[in-house]
Amino acid sequence: MEAVITGRTRGGAEWVPQFVTAVDAQKCIGCGRCYKVCPRDVFELVERSGMVGEDDDLYDEDDEMMVMAIADGLDCIGCKACSAVCPKQCHTHQALAG
Repeated sequence: MEAVITGRTRGGAEWVPQFVTAVDAQKCIGCGRCYKVCPRDVFELVERSGMVGEDDDLYDEDDEMMVMAIADGLDCIGCKACSAVCPKQCHTHQALAG
């Protein structure tokens, strides 16, 4: 079993960062709360109809709704602030092995 990346809080307690791995575009309402709270500019606003992936048939070409997507997942610090403010629980997070 690989060791999980850990850090320390200012008080010395061990902390395990949970890095964002996905944003569910079907749940996202494009409110921008995750974008505003993220200290690292991990997210971007995109048109839902322009998203591609495994479920291409789920997105209507005429759907002009704006939703959040991960712009730079490698810049995530694992604070989970995005999940804390999301009213639709769109974000998926995961600890990483070091």
